[in-house]
Amino acid sequence: MTATLVQETSSPPRGPVADRTRRLRRRGKIIALLFVLPALLLLGALVVYPVLFSIGRSFFDASGTSFVGGDNYAEMFRDPATLKAVRNTAIWVVIAPALLTGLGLILAVLVEKVRWATAFKLLLFMPMAVSFLAAGIIFRLAYDEDPDKGVLNAAVVSVHDAFKGESSYPTARARDGQGLTKDNDGSYRTSASVSPGGAVALGLVGVQPDDLPDGAEPAYAAAGRTAAADELRGVVYLDFTPGGGGEQGKVDRRESGLPQMKVEAVRDGKQVASVTTAADGSFRFEGLEAGSYEVRLPSSNFAPPYEGVSWLGPALVTPAIIGAYLWIWTGFAMVLIGAGLSTLPRDALEAARMDGANEWQIFRRITVPLLAPVLSVVFITLVINVMKVFDLVYIIAPGPVQEDATVLATQMWLVSFGGGNNQGLGSALGVLLLLLVVPAMVFNVRRFRKGQR
Repeated sequence: MTATLVQETSSPPRGPVADRTRRLRRRGKIIALLFVLPALLLLGALVVYPVLFSIGRSFFDASGTSFVGGDNYAEMFRDPATLKAVRNTAIWVVIAPALLTGLGLILAVLVEKVRWATAFKLLLFMPMAVSFLAAGIIFRLAYDEDPDKGVLNAAVVSVHDAFKGESSYPTARARDGQGLTKDNDGSYRTSASVSPGGAVALGLVGVQPDDLPDGAEPAYAAAGRTAAADELRGVVYLDFTPGGGGEQGKVDRRESGLPQMKVEAVRDGKQVASVTTAADGSFRFEGLEAGSYEVRLPSSNFAPPYEGVSWLGPALVTPAIIGAYLWIWTGFAMVLIGAGLSTLPRDALEAARMDGANEWQIFRRITVPLLAPVLSVVFITLVINVMKVFDLVYIIAPGPVQEDATVLATQMWLVSFGGGNNQGLGSALGVLLLLLVVPAMVFNVRRFRKGQR
């Protein structure tokens, strides 16, 4: 009797009510499927079909007619450009998400202590509203090597010149056969030796009159001065008369001196004295011992101007593009982490402060551990994002260094459509990128589900 009672209790309900309930559930499932069907069709057409087609295409040659099996996958790891793309992608995955998560965490914590927190968050989040194309163009200009165009090099050159200065006459040179000989290091020295009590006139050309320093004066008067027995005099001048005329190798009345020029007295190959020319180009060495000397204009007078850093050169192009990526995505990381920070139990933080913990200890021992789930989601989301980065790399990197900056996404496009015209190898690269992204996506989905539970 007990078994019969249990059987009757566990059996599903029967009758009109049960049938109606089953019909309503079936109807609800059909309605839900009808609503989801357009999205499923789009998903299949835009995601599932391209993925399956790319997997199949990766087993064929460039023309798509001959089956080659795994040759494309083997070629992928023999190609130096592809190996460089894999290396650069690894650099992106290791550096960019870690920096963004760290910056987002620090900024989210600091913003809580700022009075105008909302405005500050808005300011940092604004780059997310800028398209990657526009951001790439902005940073391409900012990284320009010409200090007159690139804002970063303009700042670098300004700081460099403030501490080290710049050469006054980068285009100046001496006339051949006019008493000056050029050395291998770019400096000039007198062809004949001079002695104390004598005077020399060192003429240079290649300087535009408009490029002369402010305050430059005519050199004619300085060239006529005589030297004392223990001194050596001279003048450095621009051997060019505006409007024509004059005599080469001789200081004419309208020829200007070259001020701020460094001049050295050299004896037996060693520098014994150094001076800087005056406004009229004159210089004087005093207290020289008797003997023969050479007068030298060191190469620092003629060094080319400092042009700054080659941000988009082969060595720095990848870090430079990562810097642009940080500018765009830092606000995203800060906002997400800030949302997680707002849900932390305040009683735990206050209890820690009452127990004597300082802010650093609270941050390290309480805030970071409690935010671990949020930090992991942000980090994995950014990992997925950087694996697919394309726009910034393609736009910022100039053509000559495109291969040095290439990542898997850009290499896939270049091989398939950017001149390689090998969709078989490009599809293999796409499959490789998919295999790298899928584990991170699965981890993120599981983390979301765990958080919901």
